Amino acid sequence: MTRIDKNATVAVSVRGLVKHYGATKALDGVDLEVREGTVMGVLGPNGAGKTTLVRILSTLITPDSGQASVAGYDVVRQPRQTRRVIGLTGQYASVDEKLSGWENLYMIGRLLDLPRKEARSRADALLERFSLTEAAKRPANTYSGGMRRRLDLAASMIGRPEVLFLDEPTTGLDPHTRNEVWDEVKAMVGDGVTVLLTTQYMEEAEQLASELTVVDHGKVIAGGAIDELKAKVGGRTLRVRPTDPLQLRPLADILDKQGITGLAATTVDSESGTVLVPILSDEQLTAVVGTVTARGITLSSISTELPSLDEVFLSLTGHRASAPQDAVPTEPEEAAV
Repeated sequence: MTRIDKNATVAVSVRGLVKHYGATKALDGVDLEVREGTVMGVLGPNGAGKTTLVRILSTLITPDSGQASVAGYDVVRQPRQTRRVIGLTGQYASVDEKLSGWENLYMIGRLLDLPRKEARSRADALLERFSLTEAAKRPANTYSGGMRRRLDLAASMIGRPEVLFLDEPTTGLDPHTRNEVWDEVKAMVGDGVTVLLTTQYMEEAEQLASELTVVDHGKVIAGGAIDELKAKVGGRTLRVRPTDPLQLRPLADILDKQGITGLAATTVDSESGTVLVPILSDEQLTAVVGTVTARGITLSSISTELPSLDEVFLSLTGHRASAPQDAVPTEPEEAAV
């Protein structure tokens, strides 16, 4: 069969995707595109539809309506071709715990129709890449959580996928292991792999994603580059550092009492020696600088910052992201719908 998407720069294309579970709409007309060789972060609260989207794109379930293609293949009409060009790491380990790390990778390679010699060499190479060579012959049930997650990632790469789906890949991992997984994902992208990543860790999205799609109640409510989304939310924080640390509190009091139109209350950050001033316009910025200058306060630095990604999420969805718990959940995200 021929590929349906002739635009080689688009690796994943989704148009009007709908999926019902009874009366619940897990997906309600989702549109998105992921460019080749990039990471698309999909953010959203629990039950937003993230895992349902990944399951459709990885051919595990079929949509009720709409169209989706991966690497040019229609995921409904061409599922076998789609599976040959994708990798998937879900929210919890998918390896056989009774088999060794090497046996897991070799078995998956053979299931993907790799010749025996190539399956062996791929297993050896990926165990080395993911720092699992010393544990290669040990049963997977003796691995730590971080080692199992790295083995999961290695398993998803055994067939050299063009597109990799990562569904909350670092859930339950400690910060050190999470950083290791991030490094491996970055290395994959450096090798030309396209990644669609679902996550509730704002830091993870900042670290890995080129672009973001925010979903809530099965709908896309925002999308674009991280800085673009921050700019859409509006508002900046002016960080003002006086040369004399003793002027921190007086500076904050002056700005609070000056009566600059629309200016929110200031915050003193003693640790960094700065006063944080929320501003909504260039006019407010100018007024703050003018007030400081008029009072003769000498500054060592002044800078503006966009809202944090967590603040963007709060603004778009009405609540903060609920970070995954320390333990991997026993049920997938949308299992209840």
